Amino acid sequence: MRSRSLLPLLMLGSALVCPAAAIGQPAATSEDRIESSVTQLPRTAIPRHYRVEVTPDAANLRFTGTVVIDLDVVKATASLTLNAKELRFQSAAIQPSTGGASRPGRATVDPATETATLAFPGTLAPGRYRLTINYTGTINQQATGLFALDSKAPDGTPRRSLYTQFEAADARAFVPSWDEPDYKTRWDLSAIVPAAQMAIGNMPAASTQTLPNGTKRVTFATTPLMSSYLLFFATGDFGRIAKRVDNTEVAVTMSRGNEAKARTALDAEGEVLTYYNRYFGTRYPLPKLENVAGPGQSQFFGAMENWGAIFTFERILLDDPAITTDAERQEIFGVQAHEMAHQWFGDLVTMAWWDDLWLNEGFASWMANKTEQHFHPEWGGDVEHVASREAALGIDALSTTHPIVQQVRTVEQANQAFDTITYEKGESVIAMLEGFAGADVWQRGIQAYIARHQYGNTRSDDLWSAVEGAGAKGLTRIAHDFTLQPGVPLLRVGPASCSGGVTRVTLTQDQYSEDRRGRLKPLLWHVPVRAMTAGTTPTTLVTVGPVTQLSAAGCGPLLVNAGQTGYFRTLYQPQQLAALTRAFTSLSPADQYGLLNDNSALSRSGYQPVAPSLDLLAAVPVDAQRKVTASALGKWLGLYDLFSDQPAARRLVAAQIERRFKPLLDQIGMAPRAGEPILDATMRPSLISALGQVGDPAVLAESRRLFASPGTIPGALRSAWLGVIAYGADAATWDKLHQFAQSTTGSVERTTYYQLLGSTKDEALARRALALALTPEPGATISSGMISAVAREHPELALDFALAHLAQVRALVDSSGWSRYLAQLGSGSDQPATIAKLDAYATAHVAASDRKPIEQVITRIRTRLGETARLKTASLAWLNAHPA
Repeated sequence: MRSRSLLPLLMLGSALVCPAAAIGQPAATSEDRIESSVTQLPRTAIPRHYRVEVTPDAANLRFTGTVVIDLDVVKATASLTLNAKELRFQSAAIQPSTGGASRPGRATVDPATETATLAFPGTLAPGRYRLTINYTGTINQQATGLFALDSKAPDGTPRRSLYTQFEAADARAFVPSWDEPDYKTRWDLSAIVPAAQMAIGNMPAASTQTLPNGTKRVTFATTPLMSSYLLFFATGDFGRIAKRVDNTEVAVTMSRGNEAKARTALDAEGEVLTYYNRYFGTRYPLPKLENVAGPGQSQFFGAMENWGAIFTFERILLDDPAITTDAERQEIFGVQAHEMAHQWFGDLVTMAWWDDLWLNEGFASWMANKTEQHFHPEWGGDVEHVASREAALGIDALSTTHPIVQQVRTVEQANQAFDTITYEKGESVIAMLEGFAGADVWQRGIQAYIARHQYGNTRSDDLWSAVEGAGAKGLTRIAHDFTLQPGVPLLRVGPASCSGGVTRVTLTQDQYSEDRRGRLKPLLWHVPVRAMTAGTTPTTLVTVGPVTQLSAAGCGPLLVNAGQTGYFRTLYQPQQLAALTRAFTSLSPADQYGLLNDNSALSRSGYQPVAPSLDLLAAVPVDAQRKVTASALGKWLGLYDLFSDQPAARRLVAAQIERRFKPLLDQIGMAPRAGEPILDATMRPSLISALGQVGDPAVLAESRRLFASPGTIPGALRSAWLGVIAYGADAATWDKLHQFAQSTTGSVERTTYYQLLGSTKDEALARRALALALTPEPGATISSGMISAVAREHPELALDFALAHLAQVRALVDSSGWSRYLAQLGSGSDQPATIAKLDAYATAHVAASDRKPIEQVITRIRTRLGETARLKTASLAWLNAHPA
């Protein structure tokens, strides 16, 4: 699953391994591992095969279903307990598979545990049985279980399509089932749908039967062994494009009329499939690989890796020339690469329990970045990897962090596990471990892991064992340190001495913390380190204990964490950092990015003064690699926001931004240029938005000119230019933007326009956006994004609004993402009262075991409030000493 935006054909000489027998042949059966896994269900029975038929009633948001489950009773019992969520049981019966009398079951539903217990007359002896259940359920309007998404056809008429979203624990809202990842089994799915609609499942349709009343029964081929959360169904007024690649049908299905917008995604699918077949050494085993696009959005996820039928929201799958930016076109590729990596890591081989979710998500994020760097090195994926690491370090340095391998014991904890630690720290640690093992050894280990565990379930140690078996001795010790304990290593670099052409320093290990500096007993890690002086080959070592001696060839400025693959922060001596600042332009873009962000964080959290990090920020040249420039721009904007209550200081920062970045915009131009470098194209919207925010006269004038004739705005820049307009809008301008939103039929455009209405700095207009979000007009899944947009400029206003309209706002957010959504509304606040409001909400509404997202935001706000006075004083002194 991809939640955020948020990638050599390598070792292609490796042989391709095909499944040992037919599709779905397990390396080990569920029963082999069943007793050793975490479970929330009694281990009395094991499902072996599901036959499900559903009949949706889309207009009335309900459905009926029948499921026939072949199962093994493994312990004598008078009842069976399985998962069920918001389902109503009509009947249940069980009989031995060998024949015999059918026994009725009496269902008792427990909403709190999302289970149903079926009690039967007498005792069920161990053996094979067939359980039949008839039931009804609800079609949701947020992206959980079976859900509906409404949109407009090209002619403006309304249409409704249905999709499923089951990860982590919502297959139980579609079918009564053993809804835990290690209960892998085969599935037969059929659906009765309107005859004019298309139906999609994990597998191709095996048969279609015409029925009375304008309906048809579509029956899909049997799936391989797979976990329940990967089951998928969709139906609607769809179009579809497809082609054959590497003996597999790859396809994109979308709302009819959008076929041309899906071509970018289809081409990406084909490229990535061929690459993955070779990299993983095991061919993709299903006959089709489809990506299904849905209108709207979720506050929980952007795409989901259902086996053979990936679901992705249109805004990150369709290439719409009217609104899609160049960065979003890159994201189409990146999301495809992420979700397709899951077809092996997650679908073919699945974690045994949600504790090891990172095996799915961290790996898929790492693989997507690797794939982007292979196919599109010009995109700067090496720098993007460092950006992912920085996102993780910022969360992992707080007391509210958690290990990568975390304990998950409730459904809400499973939902909350889809976070920055799982994705970005997971990605970063895998990159570090690949660097330790070597790319060839790492790939051989991955291939062995997949070949051994295909169609089965694993834990993290299964992966470490495979990579060590391929030759990476000592990897498990490092992996355990970084996955089983939380936090961020800090390497303090001692004074350097150089003699005989060798630089020598002492590395002293500490633990970096943003909220407990000097107040915690530091953990210890075995840290892989690469260090180098300019123009030399890196020295590699693994730290052992709190003190390590490092020797590196050469006598120039010493760079620890060369290449930025290490997951740690580095604190240099003042003279060492000054030397690296002077040598900044000679460093690689990845090292520039890492050094800049490392020292910004160290200054912010008080490990060093503020001035050295601002000196480093000022050293970023105008011709730096664009992702480095974008990071520097973001830091200047952060300084601009810091002085929101000090207009004079803010003008000093604005002058720095205009002096440094307006010449760059002049150089690359305010409009796209044919044949320009892709990083210029992706940098331009950031420059327009930033300069518009600080009030650059030329940018504001151009935004007004374009707004007067909106048809002339290039599609790739429409969001940026209209964003400048929305930010500074008056009432008349806001009304005109509102008209744009009302008049467009394109799902991606509608989503963008309505969210722009919430991005104004004018509080009265922000209140209008909040009020509009509670009306039916924007659409059930768009309104929550409008409230989030308000929160970026007015966090207290958005949070107060959500708390005052709790039931209405909660209905706009899929239940899986609610706790994080509410917390994030207040995350940008600089008011102590926000802490009290979030804490009061948690006390009243959230179980103590499920409060981590709120606790993280509270800790972040409290930490930021403690830093603000020091940062303002030191930053203002620097600004006065370095006038623009």
